[in-house]
Amino acid sequence: MGLTAAPRDAALLNGVAAHALELDDTGGCDHSGAVVVPAALACLDLAGRQVSGSELLEAIVLGYEVARRVLEACGGYAAHNEAGWHSTGTCGTFGAAAASARLLGLDGARTADALGLAAGFSGGLWAFVHDGAPSKRLHAGRAAEGGLTAALLAASGTNGPGRVFDDVWGGFLRTYAGSDAAPGALTRDLGTEWRIARCSIKPYASCRSTHSSIDAIGGLDLLPDEIARIHVRLSPLVAGMCGGRDVATLPQAQLSLPYAIAARVLYGDADLAAYSPERRADPRAAELMDRIDLEVDPEMGGIDEPVLTVTTTSGARRRARVRHPLGSPANPLSDERLLAKFHGLAPDREPLAEHVMTLDTLPDARDLLPLL
Repeated sequence: MGLTAAPRDAALLNGVAAHALELDDTGGCDHSGAVVVPAALACLDLAGRQVSGSELLEAIVLGYEVARRVLEACGGYAAHNEAGWHSTGTCGTFGAAAASARLLGLDGARTADALGLAAGFSGGLWAFVHDGAPSKRLHAGRAAEGGLTAALLAASGTNGPGRVFDDVWGGFLRTYAGSDAAPGALTRDLGTEWRIARCSIKPYASCRSTHSSIDAIGGLDLLPDEIARIHVRLSPLVAGMCGGRDVATLPQAQLSLPYAIAARVLYGDADLAAYSPERRADPRAAELMDRIDLEVDPEMGGIDEPVLTVTTTSGARRRARVRHPLGSPANPLSDERLLAKFHGLAPDREPLAEHVMTLDTLPDARDLLPLL
C-alpha cells in the first residue's frame, strides 16, 4: 500500500494482510508464513547492521522450525485445533520470537527469555467459524507482533519465565494441550528433519482442508449439468471447520467445502476471483451446493483427506480422493505457477520477485524494504 509503520505495527499489519486472503502457506504452526516472515522483515530495520539474504532465510527457517515443533508438542494440528485453539495464533508466536531473536543477535539465555515471554502473548480461538467473523486474520498478525515484542523485551533485559514447556501449573503445554501434550516433539530429530520442508503453498483462496476436494472434483472433469449428487465423506474436524454453506461473507465462503467444490465446477478454479461477491451470490452456486451431501465419518483421522463420490445424471458413480493436493510437498507448485500467483496478487513487482527468488545471494536483505 506504500505505507510505512513502526516495526511492531508493521509485523501486525503484514501478518493480517498475509493471512487475509487465505492464500498464505500452511503446514507450519499452521500458517507460519503469515507469522514468521512479517516478524523477520520487521527486524531488518531493528538489527542495526547489514543482514545478508542467507541470514534472513536462516532466521525464517528457524522460526518455522520452532513454531511447528510447539504445535507438535501440543499433540499435533488435529488435537490442538479440535480443542478449539487456532494454532496459528497460539503456536506461531514462538516462531516469530525465534526468528526475531536470531536476527537481533540474542544469545541462548536471551532467546530463552524471548520464548518464555512469547508464551504469554499466545492466543487464538476457532470461535470465528460459527459466524464468519474476520478475527481469524488477526491471529496471524498478533502472533507476529507478539513474537517480535517478546524478542525486543528480551533484548532489553526483560526476563521471561523459564519453565513454560515444563509440566508445571501455568506452563504452556499443560494449559493449552493438557493430556495431549507431547513435549518430546520439541527436540526430537532437531537439526536433521526441517519442518519448513513439510509446508504447502496454496493455489486456491480457501482453507487448505478444502483443497483435496477441489482437486478431486476437478480431476473428474464434469460439467454442472452432468452432476446429480456429490457425496463427501470427511472427518469430524474437517466437517467442523469447513462444513458450512453460508457464503455471505468472504471468511465464511473460504471455510466452506461445499462452496469450494461448486466454485471449481462452475468457474474452473477456486482462485480469488471465484470468491468475489458476485460469484458467491450466483444462484447456480447455491443450487449446486444443494446437490452436495456431507457425511461425517468418525473413523477418519482429523486431517485425513475427504472422499468424493459423484453420481452423474446418467446414473454412473465416480469416486475420487486426492491424498496430496496441489501445492503440497509431494505435489508442489512449479516455480512458474508460483510466480504467476505472485504476479496475480502483486502486479508490476518483477524486481521484488527477482530479489526473493535469489535471496540467498543478496548481500543485504534490507534491499528488499524499498521494494516492499
